[in-house]
Amino acid sequence: MKDVGEQLAEQLKKRNWTKNYQQLIRDAFGDKEVRAFIQNNQTELTQEDIAKSASKVYEFVSVKNKIKRGEETLAPGYDPQLILNNHLIDVTYVPSEALMVQKKRQAVHNRVRSINMPKNIRDAELADYDLEGRELAAEAAGRFIEEYTSSPKKFHRAMYLQGSFGVGKTYLLGAIANGLAEEGVASTLLHFPSFAVEMKNSIGNNGTMKMVDEVKRTPVLMLDDIGADQLSSWIRDDILGVILQYRMQEELPTFFSSNLDMVQLEKQYLTTNNRGEAEPLKAKRIMERIRFLAEEFRIVGRNRRQFKK
Repeated sequence: MKDVGEQLAEQLKKRNWTKNYQQLIRDAFGDKEVRAFIQNNQTELTQEDIAKSASKVYEFVSVKNKIKRGEETLAPGYDPQLILNNHLIDVTYVPSEALMVQKKRQAVHNRVRSINMPKNIRDAELADYDLEGRELAAEAAGRFIEEYTSSPKKFHRAMYLQGSFGVGKTYLLGAIANGLAEEGVASTLLHFPSFAVEMKNSIGNNGTMKMVDEVKRTPVLMLDDIGADQLSSWIRDDILGVILQYRMQEELPTFFSSNLDMVQLEKQYLTTNNRGEAEPLKAKRIMERIRFLAEEFRIVGRNRRQFKK
């Protein structure tokens, strides 16, 4: 960090404030915080020490007043603080409360990995969730956050959110992810149809299975809009099936959202193979894993994408 005292001294010199220097110093030593600091450390400071510390005292008061006026300082986001340094008054800079809040918010956001998800879920909160027609789901979401964070090593069955377009399924996933992030838990939100397209386009690429491996191992996984993907037996069995099998074996929380209920989803996953044959056993195997991992919740209400408050 730059030496703010030296910067201020240069400014005084350039602006020819020498004649006013004594008055500036007197004003600085008249500051309440400065007087209190000298009083509290009077056994460590002589009058000569205090006189030698004049530039640092001026630095402290000048920067503090700039912050109060909302002006830019040489160390944005940091507040000046008086300290003793070898029997002299010195200034150190500590993160401001606003900077600490900002850093905490950024740390929370960093715990939520979002892949092809809408921007509005970044700040989703359970407190802002419209409860009309969705009380049970909201209550279950809050209960999951509380129970999982209190005993993360225990298996916790997650939620399968089913409902029509725009009723708040994705928002609720984001709110759960952010609630977990506040408690230090990392999660991955994944728009599954987009992910399926990316997987198809990257066939033969070494990064394909690496991505699948990263997704299946995330502490908490949320698969959004499942069942809307471009169906193929490969996506069903070698991508989704691999992810769900691992998470079932490791008992890792896995959330889902879908326009389809579980019965409809099973029919959807009766994907024909390359020979045009339906594969009910493979569809049933997928659903067995989903039902193990999540409890189904019906989300109802108006389409909030069309009727925003």
